[in-house]
Amino acid sequence: MNEIAMFGGGCFWCTEAVFQSLKGIIAVVPGYAGGNISNPTYEQVSTGRTGHAEVTRVEFDSAQVSFEDLMTVFFATHNPTTLNRQGNDVGTQYRSVIFYTNEKQKQEAEHYIEKLKAEGIRIVTDVQPFVDFFPAEDYHQTYYENHKDQPYCQVVIEPKLQKLRTQFQALLK
Repeated sequence: MNEIAMFGGGCFWCTEAVFQSLKGIIAVVPGYAGGNISNPTYEQVSTGRTGHAEVTRVEFDSAQVSFEDLMTVFFATHNPTTLNRQGNDVGTQYRSVIFYTNEKQKQEAEHYIEKLKAEGIRIVTDVQPFVDFFPAEDYHQTYYENHKDQPYCQVVIEPKLQKLRTQFQALLK
């Protein structure tokens, strides 16, 4: 059965590249969610004043990959302990957030976060209901695939993908 999940883990170029590597993924679209204006632009979101986060909308086949598997990868490939920051990217648009699309996802996300907190990890990830999603501009789509040789991709995205290949081999396509 196909489901939609929405994750904000800093730069959407990173989360898009990570989720595109997983089996059971049907579509991955970077965009914006959680804000107070419709159809924002990258420039507007980058100001931090729209309330939007950079997110990745993930359509997946839950018979092949579970929402819990997606969360496991999500929490392992970004820093869920820094408020409104991922590396050098700072601002509310880079917050760690899960926008749930149904009650089951909400419960699973809250349970997963509580489990991490019980392990002593200071998680700042928000769990919020999905309201609206606005796809990012075309030049953001499949960014890593189209720009692998750029320094940002080499320095920031490639290490996340290497971690994915090392730790989550069973989940890869």
